[in-house]
Amino acid sequence: MRRVLEVIESENLGKYEENVSLKKYTTYKVGGKASVIVYPKNVDCLIRLLKVIKEENVNYKVLGKGSNVLFSSNDYNGIIIKLDEFDQIKFLSRNKIRVGAGYSLIKLCMIACKKGLAGLEFAAGIPGNIGGAVYMNAGAYKSDMGYVVQNVKVLTPELKIITLENKEMNFHYRTSYLQTHPGYICLEVTLKLQKGKKELIEEVIKERKQRRLASQPLEYPSAGSVFRNPEGMFAGQLIEELGLKGMTKGGAMVSEKHANFIINYKNATGEDIKELIEYVHDEVLKKYNVDMKIEQEFVNWE
Repeated sequence: MRRVLEVIESENLGKYEENVSLKKYTTYKVGGKASVIVYPKNVDCLIRLLKVIKEENVNYKVLGKGSNVLFSSNDYNGIIIKLDEFDQIKFLSRNKIRVGAGYSLIKLCMIACKKGLAGLEFAAGIPGNIGGAVYMNAGAYKSDMGYVVQNVKVLTPELKIITLENKEMNFHYRTSYLQTHPGYICLEVTLKLQKGKKELIEEVIKERKQRRLASQPLEYPSAGSVFRNPEGMFAGQLIEELGLKGMTKGGAMVSEKHANFIINYKNATGEDIKELIEYVHDEVLKKYNVDMKIEQEFVNWE
């Protein structure tokens, strides 16, 4: 680890912090301390950082805005890489945008709206960055990133930069090529949108914001929907029918507003949340024989 920090400093690869609480970097507001968080300045710095990390056999994790992960309370003995500096945006034509992986998805949605570009309205309430949204194929309102991504520039596990076209990304419901190929890192995305009327786009975003406020527990830390909807069903409905709304484990609770949200309502730990997720999953499996897929990624539970 010490050699990695020496290289970061001597070669000016980017700023870094040591012994940082991951509660600050996850939307659940849980987690132990990370040994180091690094913010590479650019792609060359990221490649150099990964080379020395691999040479030194140090654990690492690329983390976006922490909106779909659940860390344990254990300290993370390794390096968290955040691509916040990868936030460049360029309009290539009337309806194409090239944007860095660290750019805010919500911010991009609002910029597209101002430009009269339609297609990203579904993303107005998703608190992730572009890289994480592509990785998860984030979506809502019967749309997702797979509908708007033209291609993705990625770094391979061999530290080569390649471009994957939409079909190669294998977008499906809440998944993508990146999820099934560990070690690939999203660097940059080209989106293809449609020309629309700014006023109509704004109206859709406003109406959906009101629906979210009415139906989702946005006043509490959470990671959005916990379970993917089983085919032809709604996860929240299955959970609600079992009477699990308001169920608690420690400081974690199944939201009384939306059963597919688990909230940190009273200083929950990652362990509280994980225990509640697994309990809900098992109860649905027992009652309905439906094996609901958990959307969140569990990190540092070994």
